[in-house]
Amino acid sequence: MQELIDKLNDLCDDQPFDTGWWLKDLRTGRTWDRDGDKVYYSASTRKIAIMMAALKGVNEGRFTLDQPVEVLPEYQRKISSPFGRVAPGFSMTFQDFLIMMIILSDNTCTGTVVDMVGLDYINEFCASIGMVGTTHRQRTPPEGLDWDHAVEETNATTAGDVGMLLDCIVQGMSDADEAARMGVTTELCQLGMDILTWQYLTEKLPAYLPQGTKVANKTGHGPRTRNDAGVVFLGDDPLYVLTVYTDRVPVEMPNGLPGDAEANMHIARMSRACYDALATVPAAV
Repeated sequence: MQELIDKLNDLCDDQPFDTGWWLKDLRTGRTWDRDGDKVYYSASTRKIAIMMAALKGVNEGRFTLDQPVEVLPEYQRKISSPFGRVAPGFSMTFQDFLIMMIILSDNTCTGTVVDMVGLDYINEFCASIGMVGTTHRQRTPPEGLDWDHAVEETNATTAGDVGMLLDCIVQGMSDADEAARMGVTTELCQLGMDILTWQYLTEKLPAYLPQGTKVANKTGHGPRTRNDAGVVFLGDDPLYVLTVYTDRVPVEMPNGLPGDAEANMHIARMSRACYDALATVPAAV
């Protein structure tokens, strides 16, 4: 696999911005990374941990998936929230809030879920499973961040932390002990993975994969970052976990194209390189 790792690093070296990544071949258990423990602005990739902490709360009886939760005006003030543009005062189930938080990255839903679950509880969940580089500081992205903001001002994580979390979910779908380590059940791990596969934001990890490839992912973006973290399948079998975090993405690339578009394509190219290398290796290897 050295050829693949060299390819990924070459792709990163070709960019004028920073890239950290973490990769696990789910058929062999081998992992590789580039700055896998470097702390990056997590952006909305943090919502994977929020979802799993919420499902832990469900398992503990704090919430039920079918309990009604009202969409309130106080949570609809985020421009980046699709639900910020609809009339307030309606209700959805708690599960629906989790779904919309992931598949549309809705911050009305995120703010509601974080307030229900609690920032301390979410941080304790992350620490309990070894996400040592992860800190949830705000319920939703802080307003007014400029390109030069410090990572310490924001919700932050590492490529390795989120990769490990996704791997735990994969293992927890079939291993009750692994699920219990996160405070959930195999059924709740399966639900979390299902929700991630319903993702509507597919311009990064899934973009260059063969048509119909199953991907469970959560994207994130900020003033200078484009991230994605997910599980790519071969058929219905999990093939690899790949998490990619970028920083100091320029507004405009040297060729005049938008930096965010180039960062999205960069992540897509990395994922396709992983797919081409790993999908062709026999499962017994």
